[in-house]
Amino acid sequence: MSTEIREAGSEDCPRMLELIRELAEYEKTPQEVTVTLEHFRQSGFGPKPVWWAFVAEIDGMIQGFALYYIRYSTWKGQRMYLEDIIVTEKSRGKGLGKLLMDRLILEAREKNFSGIVWQVLEWNEPAINFYKKYQARFDDEWTNCAIDIETDI
Repeated sequence: MSTEIREAGSEDCPRMLELIRELAEYEKTPQEVTVTLEHFRQSGFGPKPVWWAFVAEIDGMIQGFALYYIRYSTWKGQRMYLEDIIVTEKSRGKGLGKLLMDRLILEAREKNFSGIVWQVLEWNEPAINFYKKYQARFDDEWTNCAIDIETDI
């Protein structure tokens, strides 16, 4: 079994979108995935990319990925925002999540980001336990807010 962590390329977008849909099923919200392949690909590999990612392959097949973008904190400066770290269900427990997280930490150091931030659902115990291995701080003081432009305004 050959495992590789590498930067994502445009050609990886269809498989990444499959894993995004798998995550949405796991989180019981498949209807929330409305991004098109074209928009997803353009957002990561167009003339002004807004996200970057690493993929985890086993024997040449993508089994996971970690996607991030740059968030700016007026208090801390540039920070990596981890949007998703996904490992397909059949490949969990093989160390891919650790390899991806370790690669993100290296990327954050190389780019001089002041830290990495993300969200995790309060009921997702496997993910919470994974993040605890990295001494992640959990903050229950802040409330998430969102506006959907097409429907809310």
